Amino acid sequence: MTPSRSPLRRLPGALATLALPALLGGCGLVVLDPAGDVARQQGNLVMISTGLMLLIIIPVMVATALFAWRYRAKANARYEPDWSHSTGLELLIWAAPLLIVIWLGAITWSATHLLDPYRALGRIAPGQPATAESAPLEVQVVALDWKWLFILPEQGVAAVNELAVPVNRQVRFRISSSSVMNAFYIPDMAGMIYAMPGMETKLHGVINQPGRYRGLSSHYSGAGFSGMRFNVQAMPDADFERWVAETKAGTDTLDRAAYLDLEKPTENVPPRRYAGVEEGLFSAVVNMCVEPGKMCMHDMMAIDARGGLGVAGIQNLHTLAYDRHGARGTASRPGREVVASICTIPTAPPSAAWARPVDPTPLAGMGLTPPRQTRAVADAGTPAALSRPASVTGLPAAFPSAAFLTTPEES
Repeated sequence: MTPSRSPLRRLPGALATLALPALLGGCGLVVLDPAGDVARQQGNLVMISTGLMLLIIIPVMVATALFAWRYRAKANARYEPDWSHSTGLELLIWAAPLLIVIWLGAITWSATHLLDPYRALGRIAPGQPATAESAPLEVQVVALDWKWLFILPEQGVAAVNELAVPVNRQVRFRISSSSVMNAFYIPDMAGMIYAMPGMETKLHGVINQPGRYRGLSSHYSGAGFSGMRFNVQAMPDADFERWVAETKAGTDTLDRAAYLDLEKPTENVPPRRYAGVEEGLFSAVVNMCVEPGKMCMHDMMAIDARGGLGVAGIQNLHTLAYDRHGARGTASRPGREVVASICTIPTAPPSAAWARPVDPTPLAGMGLTPPRQTRAVADAGTPAALSRPASVTGLPAAFPSAAFLTTPEES
């Protein structure tokens, strides 16, 4: 027979188990006790939703134990083999969950609109509404591999893995990414929102208590993901102005060339500041045209909205790829010229295939009528000049290869 263990031998394990909850006291409940009003409202929503759900979970757990005890094998319970329905029991089972679902739905509906990350804040703190005079601080955020870039356009400075904001002032984040999808998250300030290349997302938040807080990436984005953490310093207005002045006293400037160097994948990058930022850099990041010679996406979309560049644009399709690794740094390679703008004259003459008259019928997209020339094709077989599209906001004034263009009405 195996000798039974002495109760004294079990005592250390039991004490260790009892000590585990005490160890959790050292953990900070940032999500449920944040320093910002928006994050606190979100934490309260979590607590309210959890409490409402416990109104069902706890009674069900108690009833399960009670029924198991009451109708155990040795109990002298009343035997009713013909029982099949109880109106009162049905009301109890269905009415309570239905009321809780309605309550949860009402709270969630209102919170979804009030805490919309794209929505400007209605209040800075409880009892302190946001006014039109207190303009929000704009912060442009770019998720890089593997670090965070913060640009303050109003102040004209930038920082890597470091952000300073004044307390009790609304902050409007404009967020994008350089390569892959990521997620921007400051638990003390507001909820998480994604950062995606070629797109811009927005987030509004505020911090009401001075201090040093942490931000992080909450979406896996590669080998250096674990090091994508940054410091957030919330400070009074005077200290914030001092921080801006100290940053401007530096010598580093973030222009396009510096950004392309910063964009290269690096891990565990220490905080760094830039005394100046090239104007329009964030817009170029969003439109994926930081590198010289790249057409911006908003220009390309404006061209597409007008019907495209016609046959002349076909030879440029391979030069409009926005893949960071496949197209960057290839402007000097033959056959990989990158379109800078639609008013640039091609350096090489078009091939003989494009010099011949082209039948535009097979080039029409699904649901589109074939392009129609405004003047008849010359007897010699060369295409006549087509009419030039009217000017449109966002498009350059000059268009190349006008002989291949169609008007918007004809495309």
